Amino acid sequence: MSDPVSRTILLLDIERFSDRDDVEQAYLRRMLYDITDRALQSAGIDETRRLRADRGDSVMELIDANAPVTALLRALLSEVPAQLRAVNRMASRSAQIRLRGVVATGWVAVDGRDGWVGSDLNHACRLLDADVLRAALRERADDFALCVSDALYAGVVRHDHPGIPADGFHRVTVPSKNGPLTAWLHGPLPAGAAGTNHGEKGEGDAPGGSGDRPAHPGSAPAERNGSRRSAAGDGSPAPDGPPASGPAPAGDRGAPAPGPVLHVSGGSVSFGGGYVAGDQHGVSGGRVTGDVVMGGKHVATGGRQAATGGKHVVTGGKTEQGGKTEQEERP
Repeated sequence: MSDPVSRTILLLDIERFSDRDDVEQAYLRRMLYDITDRALQSAGIDETRRLRADRGDSVMELIDANAPVTALLRALLSEVPAQLRAVNRMASRSAQIRLRGVVATGWVAVDGRDGWVGSDLNHACRLLDADVLRAALRERADDFALCVSDALYAGVVRHDHPGIPADGFHRVTVPSKNGPLTAWLHGPLPAGAAGTNHGEKGEGDAPGGSGDRPAHPGSAPAERNGSRRSAAGDGSPAPDGPPASGPAPAGDRGAPAPGPVLHVSGGSVSFGGGYVAGDQHGVSGGRVTGDVVMGGKHVATGGRQAATGGKHVVTGGKTEQGGKTEQEERP
C-alpha cells in the first residue's frame, strides 16, 4: 500500500439510477462522465492531476492537492448546473439526469490492487449517501445538490471567495455508525432537516433560516399580545382559572383521563359534522356549563346527559330532543 497522500475528493452520484433500464443507464453513465470531465477541465484540472474510480452509478475523483479547490467549487456551482440543464433539455423524461455531489479533503492511500483507503474518503462516501443530501435534491427544481466537508468549509468556503458565497451553505449533521459527521449543504435546507439535522447558516443565523420555520398546525400559543382570550371568542380576556384548553386532569386512581379538556365559561360552543370520527361526538370527564349545541350523533357522559340523533341542546342538565325536553333526575 502506498503512503497516504493529501487529496481533494470529488464524488458525483446519479439520482434514481437503478429505476432505469439498461439502455437508459448506459446513456446516463456517458452523461455523468462527460459532465465530470467538462467541469474538471473548466477548473484547470486535467487527467494528469487526478485519479478516477468507477462505481457504476457514481464516479470518484482523487485530485492533486495542489490543484485549486476554489476553481473546482466554482465549476461545480456554475458549470455543472448549466451542463445538466442543457443535457436534460434535449433528453426524454426517463433519461433526465440529476446529480448529488460531495467535495472533501483528506488523506488517501492506494493499495496493491489500486483500491483507495482512508477514513476521510469513507466520511465523504457517507455524506454522498446522507438522507439530507438526497432530500435536498429531491425537493429542488435544480438538478444538482452539493455538500462539502467541514474541513473544506473551514479552510476554503467560509472565506467567501468570488463565486463561492459562504452564506449559501448551511451546516448539517449526518449520522453515521462512527458518530455524527458535520458537513455543509449548498442551497436551501430540505423540509424535515430541522432540529438535529442542521445547525446554522455560513454567516450565522439569518431571517428565513431554521429558526423562522412556521409553527406546526395546531401548535399556536395560548397567549397572544400578552393576554389570554376566552373560549367564547368575543375577544374578552379569560377570567382567572383554567386555560381554554390543556392536558386532561388525572382520572381515577391517578391515571390521566384520555384526551384534552375544554373549559367553557358563559357563551355557547357549537359542534357540528365529524369532530371525532364521522358524525360521532363524545364528552367525558369534568363539567360543561353554559349552552352546548351539538349536531349529529352525540354522547355526553360527564354531565349525565345522553342523546342520539337529531339536534340537541344541553343546558344545565336539560336535554331537548325533537321539541321534547327530558331532564334526568340527579341523585
